[in-house]
Amino acid sequence: MLEELLTAGIAAASAGLVYIGAAARIVKQYERGVVLRFGRLAGDVRPPGFTLVVPLVDRLHKVNMQIVTLPVPAQEGITRDNVTVRVDAVVYFKVIDAANALIEVEDYKFAVSQMAQTSLRSIIGKSDLDDLLSNREKLNQGLELMIDSPAIGWGVQIDRVEIKDVSLPETMKRSMARQAEADRERRARIINADAELQASKKLAEAAEVMSEQPAALQLRLLQTVVAVAAEKNSTLVLPFPVELLRFLERAQAQQPPPPGGSPG
Repeated sequence: MLEELLTAGIAAASAGLVYIGAAARIVKQYERGVVLRFGRLAGDVRPPGFTLVVPLVDRLHKVNMQIVTLPVPAQEGITRDNVTVRVDAVVYFKVIDAANALIEVEDYKFAVSQMAQTSLRSIIGKSDLDDLLSNREKLNQGLELMIDSPAIGWGVQIDRVEIKDVSLPETMKRSMARQAEADRERRARIINADAELQASKKLAEAAEVMSEQPAALQLRLLQTVVAVAAEKNSTLVLPFPVELLRFLERAQAQQPPPPGGSPG
């Protein structure tokens, strides 16, 4: 009798171990478990850790809850100002409802990828080239809203969307380079003209001061001669003051005519 009880106990324990081995499941910390019983959702989402399911009846699906980095293939489109560009982006998203992510959509990663590509082409058509190049933060926010609206129903939350690169045709790159060069040349000419204006004002003020004191012009001439002589040049060009010519002309005009001579 004792042996029979022992045998029955061992058999029951073995059956229990086999059952536990078949029913035991481990859900990792970054996962959530969704149980389908005869194809229908059974109970709540299973938390991380050890859990049991009914063998041959329940099927446990593990859903990753980590943030997923999804690159969006480059999309070619025409901007609002009729420029052909290729734009690629990257989407960061995560699952917030494991049951909806498994039941409401067949493949949530593929669905988010297709929605991101469609939204990116739409953003290209609604934007100007200058916005794509310099106002990306606003475009990122608009792209995130366009993707996030349908994704919420799938149990997915869009964390961030970033436009990575904007590829332009070579002709457009050359045109932009010429435009930038012309703009820099325009600014250089404006700065040069402004410098000439300021210099002319200072020279006019200096000329006014020197006109009151003619000796100042001679001192300035001597300073110029000293500066040129310091260069050790073999040839020295000395300017002749115009005031001296005028002085000679006035002196000649004031001389009396010679006696007995005719004024012609």
